[in-house]
Amino acid sequence: MSTPDISLPEVGVEQRANEIRKNLRRIGRYNWSLWALAVLILLAMTFAIATLSLVVTADAHDPFYHFRLGQAVRGLVGMVLLFTIYTLYQQFQLAKTRRRLAEQVAISTEQHVLAEAYLKLAMQDPLTGLHNRRYAQDRLVAEIARAQRQKTSLTVLMMDLDDLKLINDRWGHAAGDLALKTFSERLGKAIRGSDLAVRIGGDEFVVLLPECDPQKVQHVLDRLAGLEVQVEAQKIPFRFSAGWTDYQPGETPEQLLERADHALYIQKQDRKNSQVPVA
Repeated sequence: MSTPDISLPEVGVEQRANEIRKNLRRIGRYNWSLWALAVLILLAMTFAIATLSLVVTADAHDPFYHFRLGQAVRGLVGMVLLFTIYTLYQQFQLAKTRRRLAEQVAISTEQHVLAEAYLKLAMQDPLTGLHNRRYAQDRLVAEIARAQRQKTSLTVLMMDLDDLKLINDRWGHAAGDLALKTFSERLGKAIRGSDLAVRIGGDEFVVLLPECDPQKVQHVLDRLAGLEVQVEAQKIPFRFSAGWTDYQPGETPEQLLERADHALYIQKQDRKNSQVPVA
């Protein structure tokens, strides 16, 4: 089940994350600078008020009284004005950084959705909606590991359509595609939620059946009886062949699939020799 690697689009996720972290640090610096300035202004205002109090309590006939009073008031007003201007400037910078951060988050979200869409395309067969060969490779490895760890069974069911070429040649590829989609829909309904149906290419399918005894495999096949598609006003029946095997401890995924494929080949040969259909 080897397949070429499918690369996702370059979305610059790491670069975008670095930009977001940089903007968050910038917001943090703005916040600390505001706190530092607030403390500084508070101390300066305390000093100015104390100075003003001393001036007010001074002798009004002192020639420097009005000068000191004016200087204290102007200093107090100047510090308040300076703090206000600086606060407005920092708020402007914070708003600008927040907008930039919001834009980056929106872009990152859009890129994440795009990456998920490409990943879904890479893992899903576009015609049937089933998972494809690439996904089956990873899932089979995981199921084998779970069977080994939990000492449970794992059955691999290999299937293909017998009459697809006949349908394509006589009724066209649209009818053949309809047969594939019909079979896939029936197969998806015939298996359990814990099972996995995969189209590995052409008219070939693989089903992974964890903890499934041979009798239940036959139940799956029985639910697929009576397959047919309707082209124009005519119903076209078609059949499938199936072979399955259980995982043997110590074998690789390739060996397991090879044995399942051999079981399918034997079943097709037996059917061909006996002319007894299985579905």
